[in-house]
This record gives sequence, C-alpha cells and structure tokens, in this order.
Amino acid sequence: MANVLDLRRRIRSVKSTRQITKAMKMIAAAKLRRAQERAISGRPYASMLASVIGSIMRHIDLYDPLTGDVRHPLLLAREEKRAMLIVVSGDKGFAGGFNGNIIKAALRFLSEKGNEEIDIAAIGKKGRDLFRRRYEVATFVEKPTGPNDASTEEPGDRAPGEAPLAPEEKRRGERKNRIEVAGDYPGMLDKPSFDQVALLGREVVHRYMEEELDAVYLVYNEFKSVMAQRVVVERILPVVEVGEHDIKQAEEMGREEREEMARAAASSGISVREADIGEAEQEAKNFGTAEVDYIYDQPPRELLDGLLRQYVTSQIYHALTESSAAEQAARMTAMDAATSNASEMIDSLTLTMNRVRQAAITKEIIEIVSGAAAL
Repeated sequence: MANVLDLRRRIRSVKSTRQITKAMKMIAAAKLRRAQERAISGRPYASMLASVIGSIMRHIDLYDPLTGDVRHPLLLAREEKRAMLIVVSGDKGFAGGFNGNIIKAALRFLSEKGNEEIDIAAIGKKGRDLFRRRYEVATFVEKPTGPNDASTEEPGDRAPGEAPLAPEEKRRGERKNRIEVAGDYPGMLDKPSFDQVALLGREVVHRYMEEELDAVYLVYNEFKSVMAQRVVVERILPVVEVGEHDIKQAEEMGREEREEMARAAASSGISVREADIGEAEQEAKNFGTAEVDYIYDQPPRELLDGLLRQYVTSQIYHALTESSAAEQAARMTAMDAATSNASEMIDSLTLTMNRVRQAAITKEIIEIVSGAAAL
C-alpha cells in the first residue's frame, strides 16, 4: 500500500488535472455559445438563398425541349462512377466521441460504395491524419501553359503561404487506387471562414461541371441544439431540390449521450432547447416567392448559375458551422465528465490517505504502549 506522502502527491496531481479540465470546460462552453450564434444566424441566409433560386427557376425553362435534359450542369444527375466525400472533423482531441463518430460514418459510407472511385476531402487534422495513413494521396497535374510538360503535386506539397493552384489551373492526375485523399483543409473548423469555404466550393463545383465528379457528399455533425444532434451523410451535388437536405445516412445520439450533454450544459448555464427563429426563417423562405414577373438586371440564366454556385458553398459553410458547435458541445461534455471523475478520484484517494495515516498512528500507539508495558 502506498504511504501518506505518495498519496498526497497523487492528490495534488489530480487536483491540478481537475483545474485544467474545469478551465477547458469553461472555454468550450464559451466557444459553444459563439458557435451556436454563428450557426443559427446563417440559417435565414440559406433559406433566403434557396427561395431566390426557386423563384428564378420558376421563371426560366430549365429543360431542353428537344432532349428533355436539365440545362444547368449542377442540376444534372449522372450515373455515379466518381464521387467526392468531404469529411468535416476536428483539429484537436479531448472532444469525446465527436471525431470518432464522424470517421466511423465516413468509413461506413466508403465501404457501402462498392467499386465507385472516391476522392476524400478532409477538413480537420484528425480526419486527414487517419485517411492519409489508410489511403493513397492523390496527385494533380498543372495544366501546361507552354511547351514544357505539366508538373505534378500532392495536397500539402506547397510551401506555407504559397497560393494553391486554382481549380481551372489543374486537373486530376493518374489514379492509383479506388479511394484517394484529394484535399487537405486543416484549421477551418475552429473559426469557419466563408472565404476559405468559397475556395473549396469553387473547386467542388468546377470538378463537377467538368464531369470529373458525378456526386459530392458531406459527412458532418448536424447540430440543432445540445440535445438534438446527429451525424449525417448528405449529398450536395447534384442539386436535387433546392432548400431540402438530401440525407443518405443519419445516426442519432444515444440516450446516455443526451443525458450527459444535458448535465454539462446545465452546469455551464447553456440552454438545451433549440433556438426559436421561426419568424425569421419563415420570412426568409417567403422572400421572392410572389407570383409576379420580376425584372432582372442580368439574364436569369446567369443569375441562376452564380446563385447555384453560392448555394453549394453555403451548404458546406452550413456543415462547418454546425460541426463547430457540435465539437464544442462534445468537448464541454467530455471535460465535465473528466472533472467529475477527478473529484471522485480525489475523494477516494483522500479516504485512502486518512486510513493509511490512521493505521500508522494506531501502530505507533501500540508500539509505545507495548514498550511501556515491557518496562
């Protein structure tokens, strides 16, 4: 059995750990509030964008009268032979099962796709590191602008600060395996930036319009409130129905997870109810839906093209903002559980230390009494 000095050292160590986990919980709770506001404030914009696109689509002829095909390539569904999977994971740990659930959903999706060729775009270091260990890294060929041959590069080859190739400046290199990592976007989840997401959206749209991809999927953690979350696989291209989520897979939280998150949220002063933005969202949905003939400054087809590109980018940004809130909620819950476990361990070690100290005192008293009796 450990002596009193060793037990005191262990108690001091656990107390220091408890201070760290408690501070991390408070930081995660503060970040969760900001992430919730960011995710909620973006919903009316997405609804309004979908309403405007729907209004334009009702005023133009989307189908070719001769072939019956959809005129805009982002609306055209093709047989899926090549797809992209955008995996939204975190850059840091200490977030419970957040990253594990995302990666499990992505691996399940990959296993169900059979012989389909898939490019993985990893947002976040956790997903990137795992997929790079498991799969090959794709190569891209810079389109030649002169007599010299095109050069090849892998994601992450460029020096820090050096601008990456634009989608129009590169094309997919020779494929080595059915599944390859074709994108690397670390640092986007902590503070989602629409400008950064726009670069990814531009690449996704360009590759789909060039028929390098037949479908684009998103794996992320859908966040409505602390108690209402699920990991989903959503198809964002082709655009099947504007304003609706094309969910292919969904996994809800378990009862124990919801209860743990509710306790952590209650101790941090965070509401577990879904934010009420019904009026704002309904007003955004009704924007531009009146049955009148609108006058456009630009041709409606040009407007539709630009808005559909913006719509795809907004879907990716929406996934990032919700995953960011879900990550902070998971981290807050994990740190709350770690703090509670540390407190229980301190109580147990303190009880053990008191018993050891009492046993030592009793032993000394017995020795003294025995020595006095021997005299």
